[in-house]
Amino acid sequence: MSHDTLTDVAARIREQAIAYCEPSKVPGYLAGVYHAGDQTVVVHGVANVVTRAPMCEDTGFLFGSVTKVLTATLVLQQVERGVVDLDERVITYLPEFTLTTPGAAEEIRVRHLLTHTSGIDADLFFPDAGGRAALQVFLEELGKFCGALFRPSEYISYSNAGMIVAGRLLEVATGTSYHDLLEREVYAPVGMQDSCTSVEEAILRSTAVGHFLDPATQGARRTDMFKLPDSYAPAGSTPIGTIRDLLTFGRLHLADGVSPSGKRVLSRESTARMKSVAHDMGTPNVPPIGLGWPLMPVGKTTVLAHSGASPGGVALLVVVPEHDLAFAAFGNDPRAMMLHDQILLSLLREHLNVEGPDFVADPTLVTDLAPYVGTYRSNQLRVNVRLVDGQLEETVTYEPQDEVQERIMTEFAGGTWPFPPRRFVPVGNNLFAPTGMPVQTFSGYGRQFLVSYHGFIEGRATYRCAGGRMTRRERLE
Repeated sequence: MSHDTLTDVAARIREQAIAYCEPSKVPGYLAGVYHAGDQTVVVHGVANVVTRAPMCEDTGFLFGSVTKVLTATLVLQQVERGVVDLDERVITYLPEFTLTTPGAAEEIRVRHLLTHTSGIDADLFFPDAGGRAALQVFLEELGKFCGALFRPSEYISYSNAGMIVAGRLLEVATGTSYHDLLEREVYAPVGMQDSCTSVEEAILRSTAVGHFLDPATQGARRTDMFKLPDSYAPAGSTPIGTIRDLLTFGRLHLADGVSPSGKRVLSRESTARMKSVAHDMGTPNVPPIGLGWPLMPVGKTTVLAHSGASPGGVALLVVVPEHDLAFAAFGNDPRAMMLHDQILLSLLREHLNVEGPDFVADPTLVTDLAPYVGTYRSNQLRVNVRLVDGQLEETVTYEPQDEVQERIMTEFAGGTWPFPPRRFVPVGNNLFAPTGMPVQTFSGYGRQFLVSYHGFIEGRATYRCAGGRMTRRERLE
């Protein structure tokens, strides 16, 4: 264990934030570290480039997909109370749950929703619904437009839809809206005093907004969309809080389900289940998954780490149980994700003396690129993989279902498509990396930039996995 103090850690984070944000013009950054009873918060820049409001320690921000761990916590609470059974079929609680793939919904168990192994093909599906019926609308629309990519437990594919179905299941099983349940069963007992679930509440306090790089000025422009529709709430559209609140939630999972105030929120057994491996694909670009928590191995240490994107913003919550450390961060520009990774690796190596082996490329494991060439699809996404100059070249195309989907996705992503073709080179067994990206990038959270191929039939890959998400080969050529 390092002997540096959290004062030293805060100074180092502040230096890293300045060195990264100022040249790249990332508007603002927040970071907090809890370690063995001590805590520090670092702020930099502005919360909004239009108003010039400064980032402050109590500035709120959208949790984004970090919310998924909160949703999983809610489900485990109901499992403890005997209201929900992880091994029960989802249709037992939601008879109206259907998918366009015949028989697919009937095979999905509750646990598949929390482990991203349900196979639901709805990654870019954004029903524009608000209010208390939003999750019900999502479920109805899901059955009309979305199918399955694979059978449950066959693969891990990061699933917003799975968590939203879990949120709707909670509403039906408890008779309480997702937002009310979150406030009553997580925010209040955990001690997340500055967290809320609505724009109406957030506007009453300091709240950061997202930004995107403006290609014309090379500066930051404010997003036109604050958050995704309410129908995405359990996956990460509505919860808003502070760095201190996220650290407080992280401490709950450090203390085996006991909040900093001493109140037990989850049983020791439930928190252990959440951070135990439920499924492992055995590929470096997809960490093993627990119930809600991705389990990123760094050497012999398991790091629980969940990121969260919002329109023009990125959050991160990391829990390292072995060292009683939690790290939370938010940047109001998607490029801040690289800074999150830099700080995380620095904390592990310099503060905790946790050394993970650097990623080592072995391109000799792939000699024939033909098995990977083809067209792969998932919800509203097409990926063409072809062989160009001895490398794989990917062209990713967004194919919106309708004008509503296109509007929401465009605003959420900052209008960043069409994506230019990108080249990939082999770095391991059925594993590829973007050409020109330094190999050290893949030692931390950046391992998600790697692309892997799976499910070989007749010598050709059936699935492509990028960013933890599966696309399926359109046909065997």
